[in-house]
Amino acid sequence: MAPISPCPVQMRGDCLLQFPARLTRNQHMQWDKHKHDWPHADHSHFVDSRPHRWHIQQMGQGPTLLLIHGAGGATHSWRDMMPILAKTHHVVAIDLPGQGFSQLGTRQRCSLTPMAEDIQALCSDQGWQPAAIIGHSAGGAIALQMCLLGVDAKVICFNAALGNFKGLAGFLFPMIAKMLALNPFTASMFSLGASNASSVKRLIEGTGSYLTDEGLGYYQNLIGDRDHVDATLLMMAQWSLDGLRNRFGEIDSDVLLIAADNDRAVPPETSDDAARLLPNAKVTRVPNLGHLAHEEDPDAMTALVLDHIGAHK
Repeated sequence: MAPISPCPVQMRGDCLLQFPARLTRNQHMQWDKHKHDWPHADHSHFVDSRPHRWHIQQMGQGPTLLLIHGAGGATHSWRDMMPILAKTHHVVAIDLPGQGFSQLGTRQRCSLTPMAEDIQALCSDQGWQPAAIIGHSAGGAIALQMCLLGVDAKVICFNAALGNFKGLAGFLFPMIAKMLALNPFTASMFSLGASNASSVKRLIEGTGSYLTDEGLGYYQNLIGDRDHVDATLLMMAQWSLDGLRNRFGEIDSDVLLIAADNDRAVPPETSDDAARLLPNAKVTRVPNLGHLAHEEDPDAMTALVLDHIGAHK
């Protein structure tokens, strides 16, 4: 999850900047505008796999690792982990539909199950058979949903967004999200009001993470792009974890839930709760890091991944 997320949201202050807006047709960020300073742009390419046009980055050879960012993020989130993983693996990072540089083909397939189905179809089209799926925040939920669809892979989640809203927020959030999804101006107002450097820094630090100026700059580009924000917030409007949570017991994949103690977007206890319901899951808690732990300390987080998949030398 990036600062805009379908994860449990703190119902205070700047969280109101995280609600959804109406989507425009065939939207995506403009690659030509950003490719000169986007991480690993030389490893980027675009693939048509119905119904979307996907931005994909690939590097390395060996067993395939599929990397799925959280809502509001993009491939840049894995920029420091990818080269390390690529020493021993074929690493594939994708932008979710409409987010980053992937072009959204339909606005009806931004909820959890359709998104997992479309990623599974992309993998099939490209001949990828992931040995492991690595997901951040909402990307972790997508990874587990793919297992329910029959993908046979290990799953590693960073601060997985696996908990539903509680109490009044559980009732109000989906309703407000859908109402704001009808407002064509919400995303523009968000992009204008939240894309300056100081606002982005506050949003990121509000998740418990502290990034370099370079890292903050990527999020500033994303948050400043109306199309990216539109697609992210549409995803939030359609998001529901009920079906996945009700079937946790059917997921027999080997699951590692990495939970950062300082995460202020998804409490680390969310991973503890999920692990009690997933048959083959374990939790690793990491201190002194926040929601974007894999960007704050990519070396340590990559080591945890390699240890879990048995590839650490």
